[in-house]
Amino acid sequence: MSFKLFFLLLKAAGWTLSISLVSILLGFALAIGLSAVLLSSKRLYRAPAELFISFFRGVPLLVQLLFIYNLLPFIGLNVPSVVAAIIGLTLCTAAYQAENLRGGFESVPRGLIEAADMAGFSVRQIFLRIKVPIAMRLTFPALVNEAIMILKSSSLVSVVGIVEVTKMAQDLASSTYLPIELFSSAALIYLVICWSIALIGRYTERALPGGVK
Repeated sequence: MSFKLFFLLLKAAGWTLSISLVSILLGFALAIGLSAVLLSSKRLYRAPAELFISFFRGVPLLVQLLFIYNLLPFIGLNVPSVVAAIIGLTLCTAAYQAENLRGGFESVPRGLIEAADMAGFSVRQIFLRIKVPIAMRLTFPALVNEAIMILKSSSLVSVVGIVEVTKMAQDLASSTYLPIELFSSAALIYLVICWSIALIGRYTERALPGGVK
C-alpha cells in the first residue's frame, strides 16, 4: 500500500479525532448537569433526566445518529452533517458519563459536605468546588474508558455522510482492491489513538489529588 493511501487515512483520522473530542467535552458538560439533576430529591426533576439516560443508553447509537440526522431538517434546522454527528455522539456519551458521575457524587463523604456547609459554602460552591472534583477523581478511569468507546463508536458517523477513518478505508478498498492493507492500517490508527488516550488518562489520573504516584 502506498504512502498516499495511508496519508488519506491519516487525514480522515483528523475528522475522527475532532468529532470525538468535541463530543466528549460537550457530553461531559451535559453529564455534570444531568447527574446533578439525578441526585435531586424531587421526582419531577429526576424523571426527565432518567428518561433521557434510558433512551440514549437503550437505543443503538446507529439509530440515534440516523434519527437526529433526519429530525433536524424536519424541524427546520438545516445543519451540516458534522453538526448532526456531534449532536448524536454528544447526547449518547452524556448519558453514559452522567451515570458514571452520579456514582461518583453519591460516593462523596457526607461529612465533607456538611463541613463545607458549616463553613459557609453555598450550594453552588459545594457542588463545583467539592463534589465535582471528588466525583471526577473517583470516576476518572470510567470516564477515560467512555472516551475510548465514543472514539471507536465514531466510525458510525459515516451513515450521515462523514468520511472518517473507517469510511475512508472502505471507499479506498472499493477502488484499489486492497481491503486487507487498508483495513489493517485503519485498525492500526485506531489502536494508536486509543492507546494514546489510555496512556494520557493514566498519567492524568496519577496527577490528580489522591492519585497513586
